[in-house]
Amino acid sequence: MTNFSSPGFADKGPILVTGASGGIGGATVRQLVAAGATVIANGRNEEALAELAKDTGCRTLPFDLTCEDSVKAALEGLDLWGVVNCGGWGGEIATPMETDISVFDKVMAINARGALLVTKYASQTMVAAGKGGAIVNVSSQASLVGLRGHISYGSSKAALDNITRVSALELGEYNIRVNAVNPTVVMTPMSAWYWGRPEVQGPFLDTMPLHRWATEDEIAAPIVFLLSDGASMISGITLPIDGGFTAV
Repeated sequence: MTNFSSPGFADKGPILVTGASGGIGGATVRQLVAAGATVIANGRNEEALAELAKDTGCRTLPFDLTCEDSVKAALEGLDLWGVVNCGGWGGEIATPMETDISVFDKVMAINARGALLVTKYASQTMVAAGKGGAIVNVSSQASLVGLRGHISYGSSKAALDNITRVSALELGEYNIRVNAVNPTVVMTPMSAWYWGRPEVQGPFLDTMPLHRWATEDEIAAPIVFLLSDGASMISGITLPIDGGFTAV
């Protein structure tokens, strides 16, 4: 009998989290470990990953999201029950008239192509294991509405949303659910250089019904839910975690 009262993962196989050296990825690892999951963490910042492993007991697995050979070598045959595709890059703030196409290509290579590569090789092993599973892609509110300056980032996340829907369709017959979360801005030192500007922050938060930025834990908690048995009939969705921004 499915237990809907707890997000426990003690009876599941390992869950891979990419982008785990970042804020949302790290928070997701911590919440998954707290829920009893076995977690394998991937990320670009080796020092941050090592600290995360020390704090949580998660395993670490280095590979390059932009290189198919690297992803294949790391994931082929790896025992996995779940995946969180959290690896990403913001790129630039630019209009369509000004955008640097080389930046656009890199953003697409990491945010969309990288997530697809992980899904490709992780799902092969999950299908072969025959135990079902769940995949959560970390998208963005920028895929759901037009945001000034976000031509590259928003396009990559819109592609990720479609990867989510098609993957849910294709993998459902193997009892593998695929969903996406679409967060608003988490105010970190990395995002403050743009979103912290008074002329940007003020109008944006005035439009959002909750009038505040999200925290890493507020994004991680719905990710953990979508991986859990409590979401066992949810697949193919893109879930805004945006304080109501896309509702207005």
